[in-house]
Amino acid sequence: MGLIMKAFLLAAGKGTRLRPLTNDIPKCLVPIDHRNLLEIWIEELERVGVTDVLLNTHYRSSQVEAFARKRKGKRPNLTLFHEPTLLGSAGTIAANRAFIDGKSPFFILYADNLTRLPLDDFLNFHLAKNATFSIALFRSAEPKTCGIATLDEHDRVVAFTEKPEYPATPWANAGLYLANSNLFDLLPPGEFSDFGYHVLPKLVGQMYGFRYEGLFHDIGTMKRLYQARQDWMHTNERMT
Repeated sequence: MGLIMKAFLLAAGKGTRLRPLTNDIPKCLVPIDHRNLLEIWIEELERVGVTDVLLNTHYRSSQVEAFARKRKGKRPNLTLFHEPTLLGSAGTIAANRAFIDGKSPFFILYADNLTRLPLDDFLNFHLAKNATFSIALFRSAEPKTCGIATLDEHDRVVAFTEKPEYPATPWANAGLYLANSNLFDLLPPGEFSDFGYHVLPKLVGQMYGFRYEGLFHDIGTMKRLYQARQDWMHTNERMT
């Protein structure tokens, strides 16, 4: 694509609702059809030309460190950032401004989501819109539990509400973002900060929404994990 690209892969979640599975492993290493979530994401990032990935760690961090050691020398390069106290999704980005250099856009991805969303299509959308920030959206069957976006006819986000009582649309935050370096001007350094509550509402009118209708699962509960595994295997069968 001609870009030197980097990505934040947010992987520090405890996965408390996935216990007892996550009693012994971090959520980001939960297996999906012979691979774990981190492997799936990193392979997709490599496919679209990402050169460097920053992984934040917290719960069972030694296992993520072991995973990174096994990948030493492979692309993309992995940088680990340990959080003794969780900083929040946006707080992690704010604490690692030095990781981003130049003017190329960068990905911010939640490692506990499973999707077939093509990152190259998402990037092309972001570049075509000349956007400061782009957010991937999926059609949620439970919009009250999600961050919900309203878009205009040009795909510009004109409203965003985290977990609204009365959702205006079904288009929900998929936890996949593309950003330019001026995002850092909106991130307060040195404090807990969450994208859904503290950052995305500030970007209304400036960010664009990429609507995706394919496979997407937030692996938050055992029921969702089971469904995600089934859907992933079924799509694998269709692709072979």
